[in-house]
Amino acid sequence: MRIAKTPNPAIPDFTHLTCSCTMNNHPSPSQHSTATMSSKCLPFVRSVWESFRANSGLEPRLLDSLHVTAARPGTVTFELEIQQQHTNRLQILHGGTIASMVDLGGSLAVASRGLFATGVSTDLNVTYLNSGGRIGDRIRAEVTCDKFGKTLAYTSIKFMNDKDEVVARGSHTKYVSLAWKDGRNIVEELSVRE
Repeated sequence: MRIAKTPNPAIPDFTHLTCSCTMNNHPSPSQHSTATMSSKCLPFVRSVWESFRANSGLEPRLLDSLHVTAARPGTVTFELEIQQQHTNRLQILHGGTIASMVDLGGSLAVASRGLFATGVSTDLNVTYLNSGGRIGDRIRAEVTCDKFGKTLAYTSIKFMNDKDEVVARGSHTKYVSLAWKDGRNIVEELSVRE
């Protein structure tokens, strides 16, 4: 069963991407080159982020200035310059902003494994360790898809402030069973072979 795609010019179509591997002096499909996967991964993850920005209520309001800086299969890094809407009444980064980034980060980590529809949350946890900073400071995050199955995906994330201190860490579990049916997925192209 293939889910019908609704055209949206703001969201790039990645369904045409294929692995062009042959047996003649090229890696086999089971030996995808890391560089090839990474070159497909970053634009794909950014397209998923653009889909959140175009179709969600929360992310474009709170995290519109978030920038995905790198992606490879299973790992995504992003950063956010702290603005007024990200702070609490003490004028420091609000814990709810971090929790929202744990949620979004988990989705982007799942996207880095090739799922366009990134599932729904079953569990989200945040531990706050230091202040994330003030308006004008930058917070960086690295999120990893620790386990990627047909039903659940488990992700973990670490946040760093401008002083390279760990600000918070979190985890996010996603139910992804239905996401596997999305026609925009590129799971094979981003599959991690061991």
